[in-house]
Amino acid sequence: MANPLVGIFRIKELRERIAFTFSMLVVFRIGTFIPIPGVNVRELNAYFDLHHAGGNPIIDYLDFFAGGAFSNFSVFMLGIMPYISMSIIMQLLLIVFPKLKKISQEEGGKKRIQKYTRIGTVGICLVQSLAVTQFARSISQTVENLISISMVSFTFIAVITVTTGTMFLMWIGEQITKRGIGNGISLLIFAGIVARLPTAIWELGTLVQLGEINPVFVAVVVVMFVAVVSLVVFEQQGQRKIPVNYAKRIVGRRMYGGAPNAFIPFKINPSGVIPVIFASSILTFPLQIASMIGADVAWMAAVSRALSPHGALHNIFYVLLIVFFAYFYTQVTLNPVEISKQIRENGGSIPGIRSERIEEYLTKILNRIVLPGALYLAGIAVLPSFIQYLFGFPHSIAYLMGGTALLIMVGVDLDTMSQIESFLKMHHHEGLTKKGRIRGRNL
Repeated sequence: MANPLVGIFRIKELRERIAFTFSMLVVFRIGTFIPIPGVNVRELNAYFDLHHAGGNPIIDYLDFFAGGAFSNFSVFMLGIMPYISMSIIMQLLLIVFPKLKKISQEEGGKKRIQKYTRIGTVGICLVQSLAVTQFARSISQTVENLISISMVSFTFIAVITVTTGTMFLMWIGEQITKRGIGNGISLLIFAGIVARLPTAIWELGTLVQLGEINPVFVAVVVVMFVAVVSLVVFEQQGQRKIPVNYAKRIVGRRMYGGAPNAFIPFKINPSGVIPVIFASSILTFPLQIASMIGADVAWMAAVSRALSPHGALHNIFYVLLIVFFAYFYTQVTLNPVEISKQIRENGGSIPGIRSERIEEYLTKILNRIVLPGALYLAGIAVLPSFIQYLFGFPHSIAYLMGGTALLIMVGVDLDTMSQIESFLKMHHHEGLTKKGRIRGRNL
């Protein structure tokens, strides 16, 4: 049996796509170390090294998912989250305003909606970048020479630079999706998380050597990590097959329909890691604003403390948002009304279900599937809080042992592997697995 990795590099198109994706991710990682003009990097690093142990948990949270770009005050410090936030807002607007939805369904409508999303992203970046300058100003009050230029000049330069950085990341993500392999936006988040792995492992090893963490706890958490990864893979691949029978039709001299074993595959988690990314983005936006300027506004400081990523209130909102977006995104991508309409128009039927009740039946099945899948996602998403509480692990380790980071890493990896496998099968090569395909599990 041929080695599938060898097969990947034998296909010119796939080889070029992987090389392009890798080169774009390298550009992203280089950008995370390029600071905003006017920032004294040495003083900044000294400040974060000093406040690392007892630092702001919100800043730690933002820095983790930005791949370290936030603590570097880099041009990519906002990451891709502003674009994701605006995408969520636009999806909600399409539901609330029928006229906007009608525009999206017209010829060229998707490009117009994408244009509106980009414009909205600029607005969100401007607000968040202004909050960043406030945060820098608060640090400069305790750290001399942190800002080497006037505050007015720094504010203007930082707003323009950081906004441009996010828009450039958005362009990179679109180019990866178009010319590379995998979903570009998801891969950028994936790359930022994976980049933190070496530092987190080194920090864990140091704490074990110093005796601050019991090695038995490390072994227990590693076993938990392997178990959770296995469960995530199982859950991501699980699906419910709805059998559909199509009547035979004769068009001209050809016969259509009557396909044996036809079915509609409903995954137990149809939206993948999208609910987790959406929930993180929605919570990150107000948290960042509150944390950045909370020192000057009392009620914002209170909001920042109440919604701390390690707090109970944050986890409650996190769970509720994940469940909401799981249902919301499923209804957008798997609309029972549209599916039932297509089945009837193509002469199909579901065994034991009357034609006029197909929509009701599909809605019932989706509701039964999505709820346990959403709760499962939510349970894994809040796992880092329990690891920190029970075992005293630092946040950099706990975030990787479960939660958003783990779900994104597994979900993006499975999606990218599926696309690579599709290329291999299209060029008559064996798949990445022994069975030749990444199979879903029937429920």
